[in-house]
Amino acid sequence: MPISAELVKELRRLTGAPLMDCKKALEKTGGDIQQAMNVLREKGIAVAAKRSGKEAREGIIVSYIHHSGKVGVLLELNCETDFVARTEEFRQLAHDLAMQVAAMAPTYISREDVPPEVLEQEKEVLRKWAESQGKPPKAVEKMVEGRLENFYSTVCLLEQPFIKDEEKKVKDVIAEAMGKIGEKIAVGRFTRYEIGEG
Repeated sequence: MPISAELVKELRRLTGAPLMDCKKALEKTGGDIQQAMNVLREKGIAVAAKRSGKEAREGIIVSYIHHSGKVGVLLELNCETDFVARTEEFRQLAHDLAMQVAAMAPTYISREDVPPEVLEQEKEVLRKWAESQGKPPKAVEKMVEGRLENFYSTVCLLEQPFIKDEEKKVKDVIAEAMGKIGEKIAVGRFTRYEIGEG
């Protein structure tokens, strides 16, 4: 079935993916836009995984001040090339991530950044809580693991539900952007300021 240019443009408008990728996805799905979006989403994740070994040495630093004037964020978002760092899509992602940090106050970027002593302390607190519920040892460990996931989704930026779409985690939003842009994207660091906090 021949794919019309209008259909390709519509898929590009919806996904932001390159035109050739849109055309291939539509050809693969017989012109079904919803299925083509899924194909592109899967490809985006595949692109993100392929690019994870690349170095992201370019990027931008963005600032976000909440309208109340009581919370502010500086965030460094990295990519592979200066060209991508100047695109509107990349800048919008950086702005959204800075808003995320302002709203959700993460402490770390990823679960790998949580210091071992902090993790052990959290596990110990959770273990004591689970044991106080009178659960057997196997159940205690399962409860600790489940609550640890909640801990990560609170303190780690990449594990948090994205404020603009809580069905996705921040890491999924970054992976989708990597798929569209075709470069590695990584949060370098962030600092959050709040009036009254030391």
